[in-house]
Amino acid sequence: MEKEKEMIKRNIELSVEFSRYLFEHPELEEKIPLGAEIIILPEFDNQLKDFNLELGRELESSGERVAYIKIAKFRPKIFSRMEDVRLESVVSG
Repeated sequence: MEKEKEMIKRNIELSVEFSRYLFEHPELEEKIPLGAEIIILPEFDNQLKDFNLELGRELESSGERVAYIKIAKFRPKIFSRMEDVRLESVVSG
């Protein structure tokens, strides 16, 4: 049960990142069949990839339409998109 909770947590993070990716790459979203269950296969995380692949196969066997999305790698987390930020001056009152 604990392993399943961990897999769910990691899948939530993947789903959020995938949603962000789709905003920047709508052409991929257009290729995903309407009504398909999306299964993300992170190639950088074999444990999660195997878990998700098993889930996808279960969905397929129950007649669901499944779209598999392979993710090659993750960039490091970035908390801000700002670059080259400098403190110009401090004024004492």
